[in-house]
Amino acid sequence: MNNKLQKEVHDPVLTEGSLSVDDRGEVGFVNEFDMHSVRRFYTVCNHRAGLVRAWHAHKKEKKFVTVVNGAAIVAAVCIDNWQNPSKDLHVYRYVLSAKKPTVLFIPNGYANGFMTLTEDTKLMFFSTATLEESKEDDIRYDADYWKPWVIIER
Repeated sequence: MNNKLQKEVHDPVLTEGSLSVDDRGEVGFVNEFDMHSVRRFYTVCNHRAGLVRAWHAHKKEKKFVTVVNGAAIVAAVCIDNWQNPSKDLHVYRYVLSAKKPTVLFIPNGYANGFMTLTEDTKLMFFSTATLEESKEDDIRYDADYWKPWVIIER
């Protein structure tokens, strides 16, 4: 995703990569991910599967997230009222896995969160803000404010 598109996009965007496998091993990649606006990155691991970390919102900061190990449900909600957001807002819900390289773009104005699906899950977040800028733009909601974490049997 190029930087011009990031400024114009108002919904989360999933950029898919691929996996190349041969007799030496495998290479995972997302060649369309433009890191030009990234100021920092961090990784997050939970101690167990099924643990939810949510909801973390920013008015200015944009984020990109990928799963580098395991799998997770990652969700995002566009905030309509920062003091008292509606519980009926549309929740964008994605299942990300290290087995299928992808990067999810989360625009500013969104709350995001995730639930790990496997014990060994590690997510990597890329942020367009410095840590200091992020701390000044940090808004939190309870983990169960929106509930996209249910796994539906099929």
